[in-house]
Amino acid sequence: MKIGAQGRRAGFAAGAMFGIGVSLAGAFAWSQTSGTAHSKPVYTIALENERVRVRDVTFPPDVLDTGMHTHTYAHVGVILTEGALLFTDPAGKTERVEFKSGSVGFREANATHQVANPGTTPMRVIEVELKQ
Repeated sequence: MKIGAQGRRAGFAAGAMFGIGVSLAGAFAWSQTSGTAHSKPVYTIALENERVRVRDVTFPPDVLDTGMHTHTYAHVGVILTEGALLFTDPAGKTERVEFKSGSVGFREANATHQVANPGTTPMRVIEVELKQ
């Protein structure tokens, strides 16, 4: 059976709608679970080339410890959701920072810390790491 261009477009559209539906259902299910089920941040690389790496980072609620880590590159953080994060430096000093959606911050290269989300909702941040 030969399928014409119109049939292929209809099949593609149906498949795309199914994929979107599955993605939305998964996102809704994830948003309804407690933070303890998702104790680690979720990192997605949105763009990477020789000059920058852009990461979409979600800190689920009640993330208690991302682990002490060092950011090799200077980076700009763009806050997508309102909330607070706790930053702990290697000496154990903790700073709670309140963020509003749309706020922007900068950290120099080699910043070392661990991060926690003490809130009840996910915190989402876009990190733009400057490689050069």
